[in-house]
Amino acid sequence: AVQHHHAHLAACLADRGFAGPAIGVIMDGTGLGLDGHIWGGEFLIGDARGFWRAARLQYLPLPGGDQAVRKPYRLALAYLWALLGEEVALPSTLSHIPVEERRILQRMIARGINTPLTSSLGRLFDAVSALLGVCQETSYEAQAAIELEMVATPAEVAGASPYPWEVVPIKEAQSWGDPPVPPGQARELRLAPLYRAILEDLAAGISQGEISWRFHLSVAQMIVEVCLALRAETGLQAVALSGGVFQNRLLLELLLPRLEEEGFEVLLHRQVPCNDGGLALGQAVIAHGYMIGE
Repeated sequence: AVQHHHAHLAACLADRGFAGPAIGVIMDGTGLGLDGHIWGGEFLIGDARGFWRAARLQYLPLPGGDQAVRKPYRLALAYLWALLGEEVALPSTLSHIPVEERRILQRMIARGINTPLTSSLGRLFDAVSALLGVCQETSYEAQAAIELEMVATPAEVAGASPYPWEVVPIKEAQSWGDPPVPPGQARELRLAPLYRAILEDLAAGISQGEISWRFHLSVAQMIVEVCLALRAETGLQAVALSGGVFQNRLLLELLLPRLEEEGFEVLLHRQVPCNDGGLALGQAVIAHGYMIGE
């Protein structure tokens, strides 16, 4: 009865003793959304009483569901087709995929067979990891993202700029409960420019390490820019970071100073984990408030 990412937000606020409201940057792998899709790249405005879904990553296909998580090359291929079209040339890192498997994946995606949609940032990390040839099949949770972080080489990219992305307005923000002031405009972050730029770097022979570093930098800058837009609309200064993606040390090292330089109060987990290990706290806080009407 408690939405997954709302529980993440409430857990972070409770962990830090912050009543809210706050901008919740909730980034993880999988959580069922209010609309029946899989969420995981969410910008919420709210507290334990309710939330607005103010911005999100665009929905992309997850062919085979959990199978795509175990075989991230499927994600890399599905995102490539969804973002840039099926006629795009495959990079050498994906050329090993058998033709018949490609055809099956294309049919699954086209017909929506066992292919849920996801806005997950965790899945984007998996897809980029496989696209670069870093990790294409996994044997433990978050392996593709962990290995992508491990290959990043900041020494090679002094002065590197983020990859591009696109922000577009979408229809009214989804909400639950009794949330505070709504955002002025719901937003979707479109990823085709980012994916195309990564492909161009691959074709130009740029190293895995440099591309990984720029990708992490891009995610950090994306979060900062959305938070700035939401603060301008709501006046909220506090940003709560929750979800398993924030176990990524490199991402935090790139993100925290940028948020703080912009004057945000950044709330990080201290007593319970930022991943799903902290969900029960958020669920309990939300349920308590709902039951007593506060």
